[in-house]
Amino acid sequence: MSVQIEQQYTRFDKPFPSGLKQNLAWTAFLTVGAVGIWVVFQAQFWMWQYIILALWYAGLLWFGLKWPHFRLFTLAVLAIAGVGVGLYGLGYRDGDSLLLRYFLHSNAMFDWMSVAILCSAIGYYAYLFRGSETGGRWGQRFAWAASALGFAGLAIRWRETYIGHPSWGHIPVSDIYDVMALFCAMTILFYLYYEEESQSRGLGAFVLPLVLIADIFMFWVGAAYHLDRIAPLIPALQSFWMKIHVPSMFVAYANFYISAMAGLAYLLKDRAVKQGGFLRDRLPSLEILERSYSGTIAFGFLFFTVGTILGAVWAAKAWGGFWSWDPKETWALIVWLNYAGFLHARSQKSWHGRPMAWWALISLIVVTICFIGVNLFLGGLHSYGKL
Repeated sequence: MSVQIEQQYTRFDKPFPSGLKQNLAWTAFLTVGAVGIWVVFQAQFWMWQYIILALWYAGLLWFGLKWPHFRLFTLAVLAIAGVGVGLYGLGYRDGDSLLLRYFLHSNAMFDWMSVAILCSAIGYYAYLFRGSETGGRWGQRFAWAASALGFAGLAIRWRETYIGHPSWGHIPVSDIYDVMALFCAMTILFYLYYEEESQSRGLGAFVLPLVLIADIFMFWVGAAYHLDRIAPLIPALQSFWMKIHVPSMFVAYANFYISAMAGLAYLLKDRAVKQGGFLRDRLPSLEILERSYSGTIAFGFLFFTVGTILGAVWAAKAWGGFWSWDPKETWALIVWLNYAGFLHARSQKSWHGRPMAWWALISLIVVTICFIGVNLFLGGLHSYGKL
């Protein structure tokens, strides 16, 4: 990337102040929140709830201290979700509140998220293909908005699961409509972090269109199979382990998909460096792209491993065995072996550059089969997720 573009990016995106006062304020904010959750729900806590609360506290604290923009993002999500949840708490419903019906109902929030994703993809495309700095800036702004709306919508949807009947209440990760909303919001947020790390917007023109495809798929399953409607959980899903197994897997999926797009960008950048072309100056350097797809795979692999172990524990509780060679479990093992092989090969000095970029890109097929293909076409013990 040219020095001029790097300077333009840095001038616009000067890091949010992260001095001692801001760090202490963030720490105090999270500490008060964690203590408040414990005070309100301590009667329902057992060992695992304490562990999860501690991990969330440590993770959010670390992420906020490392990435100051995340603090403002968190406050925005809490503010939006707080208004929606508050209106439901006051007895309002989407039938008698225009604000809920058109803005703060979870489905409406996902609609607005979709608009923001589309605008963001257009902005990043304008940056990549026309060199429009304005398009890139607006692409980034809409990406922030899309992720915030997605997470706030999920928080509001969690509250909405209690409206039909208190026994229905559950974290909204029980069907493919909900998890696609989570995937969109999660992937965008991680991309924004990597964008700031690389100080380049070029990769956004690869990641945001991919998220847009996932968003379209979400609306298709919602319209075709009515999965946008909240329903009580089936017995197999009425488990504490769903709350930690599914989010862990989607942290992994988000990073795996970003790694595939970084691999594709690496291949195109390498070609542009050799043959010329506008991508040479509008994509991050080959070193940054290689570090991006390797780093996202390593981070995703960590969470995929943890999520798979948690899924095995859940299976033992629900079905009486840790492993049954169910199609979903089999493909999860294939994904794990694929990325374990990538990380092992990457540790060898002779494996780098184009071969690893191709590996990261082609791995998109394996992940997609595990993520969506099994639910669409295969049965087994996970058939409750089949469309």
